[in-house]
Amino acid sequence: MAISVQGTPSLSEAQRYWDLLYVLVQRNLKVRYRGSFLGVYWSLLNPLFMTGLYTAIFGATFATYYDNSVLNYLLAAFTGLVVINFFSTSTAQALTSVVGSGSLLNKVQLPISIFPISVIAANVFQFALGSLPLLLLVALFRSQNLTHLLLLPIPLLSLVLVSLGVGFLVSALYVFFRDLPYFYELVVFVLWISSPVFYPSAIVDVRLKPLLSLNPLSPIIESIRQIVLSGQSPDYHLIFGALMSSLIILGLGWVCFQWWRSQFMDLL
Repeated sequence: MAISVQGTPSLSEAQRYWDLLYVLVQRNLKVRYRGSFLGVYWSLLNPLFMTGLYTAIFGATFATYYDNSVLNYLLAAFTGLVVINFFSTSTAQALTSVVGSGSLLNKVQLPISIFPISVIAANVFQFALGSLPLLLLVALFRSQNLTHLLLLPIPLLSLVLVSLGVGFLVSALYVFFRDLPYFYELVVFVLWISSPVFYPSAIVDVRLKPLLSLNPLSPIIESIRQIVLSGQSPDYHLIFGALMSSLIILGLGWVCFQWWRSQFMDLL
């Protein structure tokens, strides 16, 4: 797909940026799912399959932490997997987005930040068609409270902002350190194992909780679980604390990206 960067004088810079973002997201999705039978719905199969596997192995053991209900554990595991899968997939793809577009950037003057943003945006679109409707249905039937449906976008927004901030950071670092993907796999694994994805946070030793609280994904997972699975009022401090930490991570990632951007073209 050809990318047109020519805009008429009447178009604002923001409009041209938006048009370019639309084209890149569309191209990303078409390349990713060309010839695919299920398309974006493949992103839903992974957490569903892993949820079934975790439930078969750990369901009976951890059900006591979820009102002695294997179904509650199944839904809790699914929400955790949705979060960690979105984060790991979108940031791993964002990591190579700038370097992978090096040949294009050497030919056409484009805003470099558009590439990690387009990758995250493509994954948001994929998430909106795949996992989000299922989360909304579960939240509606489990909580039976429309307020919970209005609150659900807040931790999901936190997830997107965290992923975008990390995406900015790793895509910039990869320009300088081409071994970064191998190290980043380890980082993602540490974040996954330190997040209450397949285990309840209640089993974590109290001495380790301050350390695990540094994981920005943990409060997002817990917030989504409270909103989706509980009929009670969720912890607003937890929800908005996760949002504030995601804004901080986004700010740090953006500052680093802009700081190093002037050196990119010499290395692409």
